[in-house]
Amino acid sequence: MDRLVSAESNPKAPALRPVDAATLIIIDRKPKTPKVLMGKRHAGLKFMPGKFVFPGGRIEVGDRSMTVTGALHPRAEQALMARVTRPSTQRCRALALAAIRETFEETGLLLGTKEYGNPESVPDGTAWASFLERGVYPDLEALHFIGRAITPPKRVRRFDTRFFAVDRTAIAEEVDGIVSPEAELVELTWVTIDQAKALDLPPITTIILGELEARIAAGFGHHLPVPFFYQKRSRFVREEL
Repeated sequence: MDRLVSAESNPKAPALRPVDAATLIIIDRKPKTPKVLMGKRHAGLKFMPGKFVFPGGRIEVGDRSMTVTGALHPRAEQALMARVTRPSTQRCRALALAAIRETFEETGLLLGTKEYGNPESVPDGTAWASFLERGVYPDLEALHFIGRAITPPKRVRRFDTRFFAVDRTAIAEEVDGIVSPEAELVELTWVTIDQAKALDLPPITTIILGELEARIAAGFGHHLPVPFFYQKRSRFVREEL
């Protein structure tokens, strides 16, 4: 894992505080060999151009007030509140919703349920309006919290990223035209974990794929440990939450 320390580092970069962010891995477990959804970033982007990634990004204000159904599993919430300053259930909820919203904005996939009609309300001027228009409630109960990683110091951008996973059956609707040659993601592809590892990936994505593979083999239960990656004394370490 030492390659995670040197990758894309800049000794002259300022000491940035990591920004809260969330990523969502969508898994299709119907095939004998499970597949995951990967997106290819536009080659013209300054951050990770041309890399294959999972959709995700930082928390936005509207994520703190969006109406939802269901709740995060207690074990997931416990792990999300570990090793953070000022832990709160609201922060956990906002992280989970950021993963769902970013997934929609980058892929056009709305994760949730249509069983309860339209959400009661949505934050003004946000992507959550599409969930209201299509009668999709974000469903936190469907999410699994499977990993956390903090970008090492001396990077141009630093994130404290929480990795969530959800089954493909949680896709309630899809909006066409979001992925295009001029968009942030220019391609979406369903691939096995082995196939995904052969793509051009950020180093941490390769590590998380290995953790995901082990988690699926162990039954994919909420009770399983959640790995936490961060840099300590110039070495990348793995702990469990």
